[in-house]
Amino acid sequence: MVSSVSAPPSSSSTPSFTLPTKTSPGTGSVSFPRARESRKCGARMATVRAEAVDTTISPRVSALRPSKTMAITDQATALRQAGVPVIGLAAGEPDFDTPTVIAEAGMNAIRDGATRYTPNAGTLELRKAICKKLQEENGLSYTPDQVLVSNGAKQCITQAVLAVCSPGDEVLIPAPYWVSYPEMARLAGATPVILPTSISDNYLLRPESLASVINENSRILILCSPSNPTGSVYPKELLEEIAAIVRKHPRLLVLSDEIYEHIIYQPAKHTSFASLPGMWERTLTVNGFSKAFAMTGWRLGYLAAPKHFVSACGKIQSQYTSGASSISQKAGLAALNLGYAGGEAVSTMVKAFQERRDYLVRSFGELSGVKISEPQGAFYLFIDFSSYYGSEVEGFGTIKDSESLCMFLLEKAQGCTCPWGCIWR
Repeated sequence: MVSSVSAPPSSSSTPSFTLPTKTSPGTGSVSFPRARESRKCGARMATVRAEAVDTTISPRVSALRPSKTMAITDQATALRQAGVPVIGLAAGEPDFDTPTVIAEAGMNAIRDGATRYTPNAGTLELRKAICKKLQEENGLSYTPDQVLVSNGAKQCITQAVLAVCSPGDEVLIPAPYWVSYPEMARLAGATPVILPTSISDNYLLRPESLASVINENSRILILCSPSNPTGSVYPKELLEEIAAIVRKHPRLLVLSDEIYEHIIYQPAKHTSFASLPGMWERTLTVNGFSKAFAMTGWRLGYLAAPKHFVSACGKIQSQYTSGASSISQKAGLAALNLGYAGGEAVSTMVKAFQERRDYLVRSFGELSGVKISEPQGAFYLFIDFSSYYGSEVEGFGTIKDSESLCMFLLEKAQGCTCPWGCIWR
């Protein structure tokens, strides 16, 4: 609430301040000297009453929901620091250390004095390396001025949405989705439009569902493959069907989130949406180093797109954060030099992820009533436990909500009440 301030009596000779002859201590008033009005007036003191501060927040920010991923992760971290043996499963973060070669490149950057600002768009050597990677691995041709290096892929996506969306535009988001996509749309004044998918379709967007919602306000379609949180991978044939629909709508752009590109399991193959006929001009491709190279804390990602889109995103970045960390960029260069798709260092991690996937799919598959779409990429398992709601379990009670379901599954899996339950309480 904003406090009202009483205006002084209207008079051309009356100053806009209360002018007492003496300020009593303890009144809550603040005194300060005024400029001399004339030699006859001498020095005078003016007093301004202390009023309540306007604590109003921008409606756009007030409507923004905090990231549940970060909230749960922060809570798990706090519990761990308090001595509770919590295993955090909220953030999409590999449990591997950054490969040694990459870490050493970062340390060498510090030793060699590479600790100053870089160009806003990123160092030229890193952008050239990204262009080479995109050409060799994705069949995409870009020049360095069509690449923007940012503080993580998350910043790239946010800036892309801000750069191309206006109030009233719509951002099309297949569900299940990463929790930040709708909030990024809202931050830009756009409306998120959620497109449901089905486990029977492996949580992949059906072309007819997309076609049914597109209108003159549709501005961006966000595709994430491999998907967070389902691990689904879009086959090239399905992407071509989606591209055929997109091609009919000149205003519609595609933001292709490819951050999990290298964490993929045979026989699935990754296809960059921009590589499809006619899609390069209208696709904003986002990728980064966090997932495949286990570099989440280095905060390094990039956007590749036609120059006018990249320039607009660069303009936002120049006012938000400026360029990414010089040290992280040196490490990122080393990551790209590991070889095709990250070389042996990445393939070793992917092999471990696949073994874990196979174990969990097999284990959860032994539970009656559980439905699973086996992930073909990323490191998530999106499971349908809906058949359990409302059921009575001997020795446990009624499963009535997500918390009781979580506790039941953890007890069944481990034979005890796991401290993870603290997070849900």
